[in-house]
Amino acid sequence: MSNDQWTPNLRYPDPYVTALDPRFNKYKLPLASVERLYTGTRWGEGPVWFGDGRYLLWSDVPGDCMYRWEEETAAVSAFRKPSNNSNGNTRDRQGRLITCEHLTRRVTRTEYDGSITVVCDRSRRQAA
Repeated sequence: MSNDQWTPNLRYPDPYVTALDPRFNKYKLPLASVERLYTGTRWGEGPVWFGDGRYLLWSDVPGDCMYRWEEETAAVSAFRKPSNNSNGNTRDRQGRLITCEHLTRRVTRTEYDGSITVVCDRSRRQAA
């Protein structure tokens, strides 16, 4: 189900959202809803919401791509490709995107102008 336009699920609860392990059912909130916004990533993780921009970012680790879902249009587009196999995202106190990159073994910050700053990097030690 790759959707170009998001429409809210009129059926509650969404029949496509199921607990694979019945022990999870005790954590369901009766008035909460879970809806799928997009399918097509191989291994989607690291979602981060930008309420000020009304969009959601997440990573597809093996697909080496970060995606963006826009609330107003429901459009999904590539945000960063390649993404260095990004596998975790959050925001700092100034609202900038912080990303863990699996391929480069580093943590980066996306500045307001779109440039990337390395926050932490794994250096290789030379054998003595």
